[in-house]
Amino acid sequence: MLRSVPLCITIGLLSGCAAISGSQATSDTYELASVDVTTTQSVRRGAQILIAEPTALKALDSENIVIETAPLTIQYLGEARWSDRLPRVVQQKLASSFESADRFAGVGLPGQGLAIDYQLITEIREFGIDAAGNAAEVRISVKLLNDRTGNVIGSRLFGARAAAIGSEPDAYVQAINAAFSVISEDIVVWVASRL
Repeated sequence: MLRSVPLCITIGLLSGCAAISGSQATSDTYELASVDVTTTQSVRRGAQILIAEPTALKALDSENIVIETAPLTIQYLGEARWSDRLPRVVQQKLASSFESADRFAGVGLPGQGLAIDYQLITEIREFGIDAAGNAAEVRISVKLLNDRTGNVIGSRLFGARAAAIGSEPDAYVQAINAAFSVISEDIVVWVASRL
């Protein structure tokens, strides 16, 4: 029994060395762009909003970039990934979009100690490439919640599609980013119109 321990350690060290030497394939890491929103109306003075982490099905709740290769069939884009789990990336970029609008007294994330008035609750429904149409499809369901009363002020499904110019990872991510940018601005404008 004791003789097997050094063998296990040796195997572990060899596999670690293989990873360090670069023999394993590395993935390109992609980020979404933040959107500067300048078209929103003024909101109630002092309104503070919390951007909750979006929910998503397990297929979307990862660092993988999704490609729908056929109806009801998905794959992941090989050797390419998001910089973090997709819900966290979307949450951070939505928060940046709300901050850029400069219409809210405060925009925060859970755990930042913000005394909030409203919560933005989102669910990622689609976020990837439709291979048949060579286009990005992004759909996000949104609920605006009054945090003090627990009442839902409004809900809406936002969607956008953007053509991919090419079929390589860079082209796919640019198309996804273009669709998400449209949705980000639409969400900020919609929230501002509800307050």
